[in-house]
Amino acid sequence: MNNLNSNLAGHLQAIENDGFTIIEDAINDALVNEIRSELAPFCQGKHPGRNDFEGHHTERVYALLAKAPSVAKIIEHSGVMSLVDALLPSNYLLSAALSILVHPGETPQPFHYDDAVEQLGINKPRPRFGVSTIWAFDDFTQNNGATEVIPGSHRWPEERLGNEGEAIKVIMPAGSVLVFDGALIHRGGANNSSADRLAITPQYCSPGLRQIENMVLAVPPNIAGQYSAKIQNMLGYNIIEPGFKGYVDGMHPKKLIDAQYKGRKYQADLPAS
Repeated sequence: MNNLNSNLAGHLQAIENDGFTIIEDAINDALVNEIRSELAPFCQGKHPGRNDFEGHHTERVYALLAKAPSVAKIIEHSGVMSLVDALLPSNYLLSAALSILVHPGETPQPFHYDDAVEQLGINKPRPRFGVSTIWAFDDFTQNNGATEVIPGSHRWPEERLGNEGEAIKVIMPAGSVLVFDGALIHRGGANNSSADRLAITPQYCSPGLRQIENMVLAVPPNIAGQYSAKIQNMLGYNIIEPGFKGYVDGMHPKKLIDAQYKGRKYQADLPAS
């Protein structure tokens, strides 16, 4: 599936049925290269993963919006946003955003899903809490560590974990994006090729949940102020309405970005010009 505008319903149905969909050619080569260039200083082989999950032959870069500003263009990609808008409640948050550079020799990740909320005591199957994306910055192939997904596993009970025989590889060209239910069981595959495989994974969650990555510390006000209102809201510089969850010192958190910020209630009370 590569024409999102004409097939939004089809992509949404695929996520409901299978747990995932693929948008091919979602971004062009120029943006792929722009983001790769910004990431390059942080991918010098100095910080390999610390365990089997991160990958001992993998480099991960966190706090991306504080390091590679062009990543904002995929985080708020209009096609992805149209899907997330339909799948999550309004005021959803950016839960995580990291790059994953898988080097040759990497082994498969453990199977897992992204929106686990063990602390709430709510087991699968359950309402959707998150939506994840994985953007391909190299072609995802049979041999270079392409993501593996287990179709339909977002609807499984908590105790069913899945196995290798139930998984399929996500094969897609660079510039494509995999969009999937946060409860879908998946893993990074083994890189048995002689080349690296780069991906970026922005993940989104319902507004009442704690983000995986502490975004307001990872992307502090002086940096967040450089981004769009959409990105600022997803980072957590917003409040949940109706109500005021998320305030800072009794005020809207956007005051940390813009001292002159006036809330919508104030603006609504202004006389008509």
